Amino acid sequence: MKEYRLKTVNEIEGQASRPEVSVFLPVYNEEQNIEPLNARLTSSLEQLDRTFEIIYVDDGSIDKSLAKLREIAARDGRVRVIALRRNYGQTAAMSAGIDYARGEILIPMDADLQNDPTDISRLLEKLDEGYDVVSGWRKDRKDRWLTRRLPSTLANRLISAISGVALHDYGCTLKAYRRDVLADVKLYGEMHRFIPIYAHWSGARVTEIPVAHHARSAGKSKYGLSRTVKVLFDLITIKFMSSYLTKPLYLFGSAGIVCLLVSFFSLAFALYYRFVRDIHLNRMPLATLAMIMFAMGVQFIFMGLLAEMIVRTYHESQNKPTYLIRERINLEDSDDEVKEL
Repeated sequence: MKEYRLKTVNEIEGQASRPEVSVFLPVYNEEQNIEPLNARLTSSLEQLDRTFEIIYVDDGSIDKSLAKLREIAARDGRVRVIALRRNYGQTAAMSAGIDYARGEILIPMDADLQNDPTDISRLLEKLDEGYDVVSGWRKDRKDRWLTRRLPSTLANRLISAISGVALHDYGCTLKAYRRDVLADVKLYGEMHRFIPIYAHWSGARVTEIPVAHHARSAGKSKYGLSRTVKVLFDLITIKFMSSYLTKPLYLFGSAGIVCLLVSFFSLAFALYYRFVRDIHLNRMPLATLAMIMFAMGVQFIFMGLLAEMIVRTYHESQNKPTYLIRERINLEDSDDEVKEL
């Protein structure tokens, strides 16, 4: 049974002093972009009639990104920095930002200056209309067509079709969430881009608005075709988790029946060719190879799904984070309690 206790005066005052808006940004080797980004972001947020904080999550940068973040945090208490012990990936960095954000509205964005901070006000205006999640859509995207835009378009259409949540741009980091939407979301792999799907399945109102997108002016992109493949695997995972997590026998049983039917018909054709056409089985290596590869493919996919379930159960049952923190700047020990709200 969950225990309840009265809050102290200090706790009540701490809640009252929490900012309304938390903007958090994963950072990985962006030393050339941090200063201009922070200037633009701070300027945009100061024009809002809301209190705010900015959380930079350094994801194990090997350049001078962390040093620049220390300098910014030293002169502006509204800027908070979390330095992870190593490079855990964007999803883990975003998870850290969510865990330590204190605002009632959470806004993630990229640190490469491709997202425009001036769009934050438009996201907030849409939230004020009653939505729980507002997703950015890079309608006029400034990336290479073949290696970035085309795979992204195909992936977005596939994700929308499978999930039932029609968004043009799942990969756009710039989004706005109400805090309660993210309360029970656990992020692994590349799952951060699927938060709108989780929110929709839990009854949240999700919408999308066009946002500006700028070409990268400095630094090197961390995205590529390999990430698109990872996203597709994660999509298979969330579909499995949503449809078959509590009844896996329906999926595995159906697949087993299909395999048995394929084996039966394969055996029937083999016997037909052997006894009617008088063709020995050793003269049909392609049939044997096809059966073996089919069985291996099915086994590998299901083994991956089972492994995913085991990993999730391991993390969630122990409340084990997907990241470890090396350094915290402008964060107090009381901020650890934010994760439990």
